[in-house]
Amino acid sequence: MEDKRLNDLLKWSINASTQKEDNTTDSAPVRSPNADAIAALLGGPSDADLMVAAMENVMSPDPEITLESKLTALDNLEQLIESLDNANLLSKLGLWTPLLELLAHDEDEIRRMAAWVVGTAVQNNEPSQERLVALGGLEKLVAMVLGERVAKGDQAVDAAAEPEKKDVRRKAVYAVSSACRNYQPAMDVVSKELAKREGKEADKVDAANMDAVDVVINGLREKVASA
Repeated sequence: MEDKRLNDLLKWSINASTQKEDNTTDSAPVRSPNADAIAALLGGPSDADLMVAAMENVMSPDPEITLESKLTALDNLEQLIESLDNANLLSKLGLWTPLLELLAHDEDEIRRMAAWVVGTAVQNNEPSQERLVALGGLEKLVAMVLGERVAKGDQAVDAAAEPEKKDVRRKAVYAVSSACRNYQPAMDVVSKELAKREGKEADKVDAANMDAVDVVINGLREKVASA
């Protein structure tokens, strides 16, 4: 299936699902997709096609794609990767890198949704947990939990001037919790990042010991709640 047809179809679907009801006579109707897009629908786009199209929608600089549309696309992506097979497709489709870039997005709602997608992708999923650690995503998530804004590329962020939003921090806690349970390399990164900020040696926390993990995660939740 051609990407343009799929993107046209996705845009139509998002616009149709998010447009508010308007009974006035001058409201603009949602245009139907063209014949090629309808053919694409009847042909049944795969979950992989939909995942790629969703990410392209979110990353697009097209000013006609609204924030609401991007959030809907991320919500769709999060639902798709609730399937373990689809979560593992993130790596094969090259979607991990742009997903982690979204943690530094200017819009806080995009950052929140990106953290949510990450958390769902890595939950009870060792291959995805491994990719998150390998790509340095866990360090970003810990920073977000602690109220620090993730830098975009080489741009520095003044954490004091631009602290991370509380709703974003809550989703980052969810992502960290999902990432480190039963996956020791991730738990080690979390312990190291927390210890570094406290100026001490990192404690060894057994990732398979849920009580021990809960102590760390509940401590992070308390930090967010008290902020």
